[in-house]
Amino acid sequence: MTPAKFKIIRVFDFLIATLGLLITFPVLLIIALIGYFDTGSPLYRQQRVGRHKQPFVLIKFRTMKPDTTSVATHLADASSITPMGRFLRSRKLDELPQLWNVLKGEMSLVGPRPCLFNQDELIDERDSRHVFEVRPGITGLAQIQGIDMSTPRLLAETDQRMVKELTVRNYFHYITLTLLGKGAGDRVRR
Repeated sequence: MTPAKFKIIRVFDFLIATLGLLITFPVLLIIALIGYFDTGSPLYRQQRVGRHKQPFVLIKFRTMKPDTTSVATHLADASSITPMGRFLRSRKLDELPQLWNVLKGEMSLVGPRPCLFNQDELIDERDSRHVFEVRPGITGLAQIQGIDMSTPRLLAETDQRMVKELTVRNYFHYITLTLLGKGAGDRVRR
């Protein structure tokens, strides 16, 4: 991705995240209040791998019990998900707080999903393909195609293709498909 395209996408990220946070603020408050009664801790913070492999703290609505082990979603046990968490995940509402990460410049709306630092195979695959040169995203090509972190090489290859082919048109295309419910998101084992 060229530096000019990167700057244009950053402007869109900033504007959309700002507008998104303003518009969804009442929804965010309601979910946080319900989440407080559901788990006692509505927000979930986790250190993830960011641009240039720098750490950042990702923020989501909590969908699993607070004592759940911190692992990649595909390694988590489905019994850890709360009833409220299932509802949030099915509608991708648990991702809304990440608009704050986008606003701060730690993430983009479109980019490779940020992984954990203990996902060595995925980090190596992405590193060899220069995927860490861009900000991680809330959604992207892999997400709308239903590819999750359980297949590190395929995910890294898809991320690399997305980064190479990312245009402003594709940026809005991926966002639109995500809003329309395309893609399963990160799967939790049953």
